Amino acid sequence: MGFLQDNLIPIFKKRELTFKESYKESDNVHTFVFEKEKDITWKAGQYGLFGITHKKIKNATKPFSLASAPSENVIKISTIIREKPSEFKKALLELQQGMKVNMSGPLGPFYLKDNSRTLLIAGGIGITPFRSILKQVEAEGTEVGNRIHLLYLDSQKSHLFKNEIDGIADNTSMSITYLDSSDELHSELDKFIALNKDNGKYYVAGPKAMVGSITTYLQNKKVSKRNITKDSFFGYS
Repeated sequence: MGFLQDNLIPIFKKRELTFKESYKESDNVHTFVFEKEKDITWKAGQYGLFGITHKKIKNATKPFSLASAPSENVIKISTIIREKPSEFKKALLELQQGMKVNMSGPLGPFYLKDNSRTLLIAGGIGITPFRSILKQVEAEGTEVGNRIHLLYLDSQKSHLFKNEIDGIADNTSMSITYLDSSDELHSELDKFIALNKDNGKYYVAGPKAMVGSITTYLQNKKVSKRNITKDSFFGYS
């Protein structure tokens, strides 16, 4: 039933979201904020299928991880928008307060499922589902100690949401390591694997190539597939 609950059933739940505001997180990362109706909920880390409705474009529906936690009173998505954005991202930038988009879901298996020792591995914009997860952990008032560790790799050293994430770490005793190279990441992975072997849980989110590379690295270190949960981000145009 888990697959149905995480994927097939939610995809048929389509609803309108009202746009509130947008703002820049960095030079090329924008956050879009939508009103959250009381009956909308999700598991922190899941994604929604967002559809443009104010104009006709090709490929009018795209998946976005929800950067906001279920405990927050808004729905947020954050995405990279470059100098020559796609039609879809141009349409996002054109949103004005009160305009509508469609959202199906939220859906997907990318959420914490138990109290195992857990390593969260984010690459660049892949931090967005982890922001949701960490905010929800904080809202639930749980001190996680050394049970959850976040590795945040960003070669540009911009590390989105850093101040916010540092505050969450202070409130929950969670540990965070900021990285800017693959060598550093592999070193940290080796430390966690040595301590937890195949008893830990691994969540990986970021660009498709990065997620694939880390997954292969973990499996070569004898981490079983069942203990790795992935969220690949496709395309940044």
